[in-house]
Amino acid sequence: MQTDAPELPQPDHTVDASGLKCPLPILRAKKALAGMESGQILRVITTDPHAGADFDAFCKQTGNPLLAQHQTNHADHLEHFLQRR
Repeated sequence: MQTDAPELPQPDHTVDASGLKCPLPILRAKKALAGMESGQILRVITTDPHAGADFDAFCKQTGNPLLAQHQTNHADHLEHFLQRR
């Protein structure tokens, strides 16, 4: 276990949107969130270089908090942690 790794939220659900371009990662996240209970956490894995800004805007528009965004050990993979409002 790395001591310098950020403490990330524990997800209740995960969506792997690797290889998908906008708007597909957002649409997959929206569908997953619709089936979740308030307070649950969704992790979305993306490779789209614009996904960070896309998820930031999506969360501001929908009111679902964006808890964290984390670059994984794979250079092109970004994890987004959203909480269902």
